[in-house]
Amino acid sequence: MDKVIISVLVSWFCLPFFGTAQTDARSEKLPARVMNWLSQENKPPEKPRFLFYPTLGYSPETSLEIGVAGSVLFHAKNKHLENRLSEITILGFGTLHSQYGLWVDNAVYTDKDKWLILGRLRLQQFPLLYYGIGPDAPEEEPVTVNGVYYLLKERIMHRIAHNMFAGLVVDGQYLGKVDFGDGQPTRPLPEGAEGSTNLSAGIGLVYDSRPNMLNTRKGWFAELAWLHYSKSLGSDYAFENFSAEVRQYIPTFKNQVFAWQISGNIVSGNAPFNMLSLMGNESLMRGYYTGRYRDRHYYAAQAEYRFLPLPFSKRIGAAVFAGAGAVAPDLSGLALNNIRLTAGGGLRYLLFPKKDIFVRLDMGATREGVSFYIFTGEAF
Repeated sequence: MDKVIISVLVSWFCLPFFGTAQTDARSEKLPARVMNWLSQENKPPEKPRFLFYPTLGYSPETSLEIGVAGSVLFHAKNKHLENRLSEITILGFGTLHSQYGLWVDNAVYTDKDKWLILGRLRLQQFPLLYYGIGPDAPEEEPVTVNGVYYLLKERIMHRIAHNMFAGLVVDGQYLGKVDFGDGQPTRPLPEGAEGSTNLSAGIGLVYDSRPNMLNTRKGWFAELAWLHYSKSLGSDYAFENFSAEVRQYIPTFKNQVFAWQISGNIVSGNAPFNMLSLMGNESLMRGYYTGRYRDRHYYAAQAEYRFLPLPFSKRIGAAVFAGAGAVAPDLSGLALNNIRLTAGGGLRYLLFPKKDIFVRLDMGATREGVSFYIFTGEAF
C-alpha cells in the first residue's frame, strides 16, 4: 500500500549471508574474513573501532535513498573494563528527488562516567507528511510538506551519583523554505506553516545503568527534561516542553531479554506544528509514520522480547514487540478509542561479537498498514 515506509540500511556487513552454498572451504571463509576486516573485529577490545559503510533506503516520499555512514566506537582512555562504550555516528545521504541530509548522533561517556554528552544533529532538505493535528487526524490525502530542517539537541550532564547525571539541555530547531505542496491543501494551514526558528535551554536528569547503549541486556534508563523556548533566546515562539521516559532491560533465559519502555511528552504554550508531540518512528510506535498523529500531549508504551541470538545460531537473532500510544490536546482529552496499537517482529544479525552489536530488521503492523526498518542497534 502507498503508506508503507521502508527504511533500509545495507552494508558490506551483509556479506556473511552469501557464499554459504560454496563447497570450497576457502570460499566459505572469505565473507567472514571480509567482515572481520571491515568491522575491525580482530582489534583488541579496548581499541576504538572506525566503521565505514554505504547505506540504501526507500520511502514513498523520497524514492531511492543512497548514502554513506561512518561510526566510531570507543571507551574513554581505552579502558573497556572500566568505562562504558561511547558512539559517534555520521550519515550523509541523497535521494532521487534531489533531497539530501547529514545526521550526526553522539553518546559519549568520559573517564569514570564523570560526564555524559548525549545528542544529535540534523541538517536536511527533506519532505514530511502532514496529516493534521489531533487524535482524529484522517489517514486520507496527507499534505507533503517540503522544507529545510536543522536541529541540534545536546545534553551535557555531570554525574551526581552512581549512574545518575544532571545538567544542561539545549535544543535549537529551524524549519524554513516551507512549501505545503501544489494547489490548495485539503486541511487548514497550521501555526508555523511559514516556517520558524525555535531555541531553548533547560535542565535534565538521567539515570543510566546500561553497559551498552546499542544493545542493552540488563539495566535501567530514565530521563526527565524541561525545555523553555523563549523569544529572549531568539525563538520565534514561546512555549515549554516536558518529557519523561523510563526503560528497563531484564535478562530472562540465556541470550534472551525482556525490555519495556514508557514515554510521555507535553507541550504547553504557543508552539508551531513541527514542535508538537509526534507519534510514530523507527523506535517507538514502529509501524506509524513519524508525525502520523501530533498534538500537545503524547503518551506511549512498548514491550519487546529479544533472542540475542537464537539458540541454534551464533549470529542470527529475533525479536517480537507490541506497543500502544495516544495523542490529545490535553490530559482530559485522552480517550480509550484514541489509543493506537502496533505490533510486529524482526530478525537480528550480530555484527560485532566483541561489542555485542546487532543489526535489526523490523516489521511493524498497525491498522493502517505495515512498515519495515533496518538499523544498527536495538530500537530502544
